[in-house]
Amino acid sequence: MSVNSSATSLQEDFRDASVKDRLNLLLEFSENLPELPSRYADHPDLLERVEECQSPIFLFVEVQDDKVELFFSAPPEAPTTRGFASILHELLNGGSVAEVLAVDDDFADTLGLAEAVSPLRLRGMRAMLFRIKRQVREKATN
Repeated sequence: MSVNSSATSLQEDFRDASVKDRLNLLLEFSENLPELPSRYADHPDLLERVEECQSPIFLFVEVQDDKVELFFSAPPEAPTTRGFASILHELLNGGSVAEVLAVDDDFADTLGLAEAVSPLRLRGMRAMLFRIKRQVREKATN
């Protein structure tokens, strides 16, 4: 499935749900965030902190053969932040450089979560996407 069709599917899943169910869906995503592989878990200094997030979240992007792979570290006691990271992982991981860079910068706003979480939290998700795209651009040109 392409990043664009995944984005549309995620948007529909969230917008078609009630506000309470959107939160539950976000919590489900938080439980599915993949663990860091040892090459990053053993070297957290390689990860970039997303300062805009209220909870400590770190990310790293790999680009190889035009495919993007994402890695996140987010504490279990921060389910909203973990949920955002998991959504972005599901959406972008395995996508091409062009697909990832084409994702709307305001994707977080299209999920209908503004009624369920604070604007500050949504700002954190936008910051994650911004950092992912920046790392993709940097690594795709190397």
